[in-house]
Amino acid sequence: MNLNYHLLDVFSNQPFGGNQLAVFADPPLELPASTMQLVAKELNLSEVTFVFPPADYQNDFRLRIFTPDRELPMAGHPTVGTAFLLARLGMIKETAKSRSLSFEEGIGSIQVTVESDEDGRPESVLMRQPIPQFLDIYEDREAIARMLSLRPEDLQPKAPLQVLDNGLPFLFVAVQSLDAIRRLSLRLDLWQGLLLGKPGENVFVATTQTEHPGSTVHSRMFAPALGVAEDPATGSASGSLGVYLLKYGLVDSGEIVSEQGIEMGRPSFININVERQGEKFTAVTVGGACVYMGQGTLIRAIASKWGG
Repeated sequence: MNLNYHLLDVFSNQPFGGNQLAVFADPPLELPASTMQLVAKELNLSEVTFVFPPADYQNDFRLRIFTPDRELPMAGHPTVGTAFLLARLGMIKETAKSRSLSFEEGIGSIQVTVESDEDGRPESVLMRQPIPQFLDIYEDREAIARMLSLRPEDLQPKAPLQVLDNGLPFLFVAVQSLDAIRRLSLRLDLWQGLLLGKPGENVFVATTQTEHPGSTVHSRMFAPALGVAEDPATGSASGSLGVYLLKYGLVDSGEIVSEQGIEMGRPSFININVERQGEKFTAVTVGGACVYMGQGTLIRAIASKWGG
């Protein structure tokens, strides 16, 4: 039994940028979750997706998303990249310049729009995300700063250290400068004591100082509990990031561009749009470009796992 996959760079319009994604667009229906997890660990990318028919046929596809260590209920760059690939493969029936589809994910239906050029080739993808909930605030700023190898004065005083959850929780830490975010180094020993097993174990750090003139915020994300030491582009967290930045007055507009992955040599650019009425947030979308990089086949290990 062979498994064919496609490789993409997500949230980049250039090869070797963005976040890598492997998509298994037509896996066997009987493929066990345990084998999907082994495949994700073998490929060792931030995430791998498997596309199946939906259980609820009001959706177009069922999407299962795995990091090297666990299955996720929802994720950004896997959703965006998979939609881009399905459009490229002709697996989305509509041929209009703007094509909408619905993914069945662990948290429910996720709406996605694929934008194409005049020849019908996909160019970018927009993902509508759940409105995040504001959860725990971590009051010990000195401990969090030390965990990040920073000083307390490096943290942005206008914003709390707070967990937001839109289906996947992240602890958001705003810092004052590019210098601080470049110096940042996550201390795993302190992270284990402070955050492991808690809602804030995935850590997203941002500053409104940026390297690129078109960007609004410079970001980094660390998720050792998911098997991801650092992520070059985190779509799921980016929607919550936009809400966090607006809530605490760190940006003035809901039109936000997050640059991420620069310290990793994989520059990524994530477009975020947040709508609100007064203090109520009403809509969050995240999107960007993708690059198709190639394809491959896994053999033998899958067959032996199934006793072949």
